[in-house]
Amino acid sequence: MTKIKMTVLLGIVFMAAASLTTVAEENDILREVQDRAQIKELMWQYARALDTGDAEAYAATFTEDGQFGRGENAVKGQEALLKMMGSFRKRPQEGQQESPQMPRMYHMTTNYYIEFTDKDHAVFHEYWVTFTTGGGPDTQTQIAGVGRGVNELVRVDGRWLIQVRDIMPRD
Repeated sequence: MTKIKMTVLLGIVFMAAASLTTVAEENDILREVQDRAQIKELMWQYARALDTGDAEAYAATFTEDGQFGRGENAVKGQEALLKMMGSFRKRPQEGQQESPQMPRMYHMTTNYYIEFTDKDHAVFHEYWVTFTTGGGPDTQTQIAGVGRGVNELVRVDGRWLIQVRDIMPRD
């Protein structure tokens, strides 16, 4: 093979390799954009389930062995999460109206940051605010709590779920 043909061949191989690298990088960027959208949706589903008292939807945002909190007092596993939600807030049965005396809750997540530790694990950092409203038109909205959260997320069977929800990190 002549020197010119070898140079041209090496150039073609180099360009093909560079092109494949660009495609792989673009695929990584697209996957991350999709992951960010799915994680934001997951955290919306979590807050909505919490606000409506839907224990099943709440527990479904966690992995099978997921936990709320850390340490000895952490609530661990689907059954324990269901029980926690059941004792925390009961939603009205189908066809029933919510009690006018029962305050409504609204959980807001602000200033969040999603940190990917690898393609199947992420940490969702956030500040949160919880508001309550009373049962009547004369009842004022109140701030029930504020804080910061650090949530460990994992992709399970193509779906992002909460592994650990920590609303009182120690740092």
